[in-house]
Amino acid sequence: MNKLQGSFELLLNLGGPVVVVLLIFSVVGTAIIFLKFWQFFALRLGSSKFVDSALQTWQGNSQGAAIDMVEGNIHPVARVLHTAFVQSQSRLGVSIENAREETLRVAREQLEKLRSHLRMLEVIAALSPLLGLLGTVLGMIKVFRELELAGSKVDPSILSGGIWEALLTTALGLSIAIPAVLMVNYFDRVIDRTRHRMEDTATQVFTGSATT
Repeated sequence: MNKLQGSFELLLNLGGPVVVVLLIFSVVGTAIIFLKFWQFFALRLGSSKFVDSALQTWQGNSQGAAIDMVEGNIHPVARVLHTAFVQSQSRLGVSIENAREETLRVAREQLEKLRSHLRMLEVIAALSPLLGLLGTVLGMIKVFRELELAGSKVDPSILSGGIWEALLTTALGLSIAIPAVLMVNYFDRVIDRTRHRMEDTATQVFTGSATT
């Protein structure tokens, strides 16, 4: 524990305020990643077998049973499907256009929830390498300043030691940005698949409703 604390303090001393900001980014980014994994797991985004069963039931003119199959399901596609089922029932007296619009509104709301906090993760992925580069530039300025003050009595260790200290912030920034970029792209891919599933199921419901 003491060794870890000592390494942490050394890192702060070498990198200064830039390292502090990068470490904050690291903590926030890690928290967002775990939060999104938990959200996607709780919503069971990887499981959508119920969709095909509900659509088959709906297309078999068992509208009440189809609604019951998705009612109360927290899966985003189930929310959209439930809205499409209810809105397209002829007894409600709403037009297909209005039913589609309401379903689209619910879909946008669900997708917005899935994308929550991802903007912050994108900012962390974009700013971390830039902050790391800023720390390197500031470190190099410090090194050349020390070389200027040393005059003709230049110690090569000053130059070599200063360079690796300056590059430390770049390495830290990249080590934060790379996982963040990977996770943003993974989460975006999952959300895109969910969006496509929403569009496909809603189209099947309204296409069938328009022909009946």
